[in-house]
Amino acid sequence: MKKTLISASVASVIALTSFGAAAEGPNFYGRLDLAITDSDLGVTTQEGKAGTVFENNFSHLGVKGSEKISDAFEVLYQMEFQVENTSSSSDVFKARNTFLGLKSNFGTVLVGRNDTVFKQSEGGVDVFGNSNADIDRLVAGQTRSADGIWYYSPKIADLITLNATYLMEDNYTDANGDESYESQYALSATIGDKKLKAQNYYVAAAYNTIGGIDAYRGVAQVKLGDFKVGGLYQSTESQTTDQEGDSYFLNVVYNLNGVNLKAEYGVDEGGFGRYLTKQKAADGVVTDASITQITVGADYRISKSTLVYGHYAMYEGDYQLDGGPTIDLEDDNVFTVGMRYDF
Repeated sequence: MKKTLISASVASVIALTSFGAAAEGPNFYGRLDLAITDSDLGVTTQEGKAGTVFENNFSHLGVKGSEKISDAFEVLYQMEFQVENTSSSSDVFKARNTFLGLKSNFGTVLVGRNDTVFKQSEGGVDVFGNSNADIDRLVAGQTRSADGIWYYSPKIADLITLNATYLMEDNYTDANGDESYESQYALSATIGDKKLKAQNYYVAAAYNTIGGIDAYRGVAQVKLGDFKVGGLYQSTESQTTDQEGDSYFLNVVYNLNGVNLKAEYGVDEGGFGRYLTKQKAADGVVTDASITQITVGADYRISKSTLVYGHYAMYEGDYQLDGGPTIDLEDDNVFTVGMRYDF
């Protein structure tokens, strides 16, 4: 009798364990990223405040998962929210990448809100991303868009991926039914691995016509031993004015016994980034711009979930409105030390 009861109990435990393994539930995840920053102007900080401030660098909560509905198709889903509990923002929650998708042998299709494939083409080259030294301080096109469709092809020849974003035009009209901009879409082609693991290189080319600009971008990054060397070039022009210009970034990361030492040099001649737009003295078309950004810093992963980091960023430049006199931008010196915890 005892053997029968023991056998039945063991069989029940095995059955429950097998059921739990077969049932794939949603995965809850999040990030808390806080920094203390001192800056002269504050135009590049998250809340745009000068002096010594706390910055919440896109802390967020999310849930994501997938489920096979047949041998050929898999449903993907993600809901993510930016959390501003630690900042003075009145918006506690803000929208981030949230979508429903379908994956098959022919590729992956997502519907909802997501980073455009133009933004995603940066790969890992934005070495100070999600901070006050993000490349969006100088360049446009770093867009998270809603009401769109995304397509990612399978890896062709185990090397190339073709990607596209298309925004539903009827969701982008004003009260009179007039479209805000021209047809809005983005295209990209990527080669290699953006994490530099499967391959030690990453190359991307992308085109964007979302958000009132036409832009072309080329990205390259390579891992050579303990070094990562990367670069980004972008040509941007407005769809509604004569404003246009080129931008580029060059950077290097060196792994010194687990400490990533980073340096980046950026130049912008378009004037579409946050550093200029937050300082522009009056309305008008930027017909000439010359902006430089130099950033040096380091990060160190204390554990799998915890990263400490710090950097110094310097911004300077000038611009012209409608071909008028040259206007100097105020220089900004930004010092940041922070910690990021992922769960």
